Amino acid sequence: QGQLVESGGGSVQTGGSLRLACTVSGYPRNYVVMAWFRQLPENEREAVAGFNSRGKTLYADSVKGRFTVSRDSASNILYLQMDNLKPEDTSMYYCAADLRPDTAYNWYETPRYKVWGQGTRVTVTS
Repeated sequence: QGQLVESGGGSVQTGGSLRLACTVSGYPRNYVVMAWFRQLPENEREAVAGFNSRGKTLYADSVKGRFTVSRDSASNILYLQMDNLKPEDTSMYYCAADLRPDTAYNWYETPRYKVWGQGTRVTVTS
């Protein structure tokens, strides 16, 4: 099904910006659904933003108005523009994707996605 490779993480001060990229390799078609997650304590992952099977963008309440998800279908890249970053945004960010248009899971649930990247770390200092 291909691989997902995240990039763009780093360390910024509060109020700063970063743009993450998720590049698809080894798979010539576009995934039906794609999303960004971040790691929480106790090994859980929180959905941050993504596209559903109808192309609608979806966001967690905690990032609405600050983060913007977009995709370049021609290059098969998913982006996450993160503005006005806060210390609580510090985490490992993961890209996730799936070929199935519909499942029993919602977009914010990890079992919705079969393909995951290795993550890129974002650190926001105060």
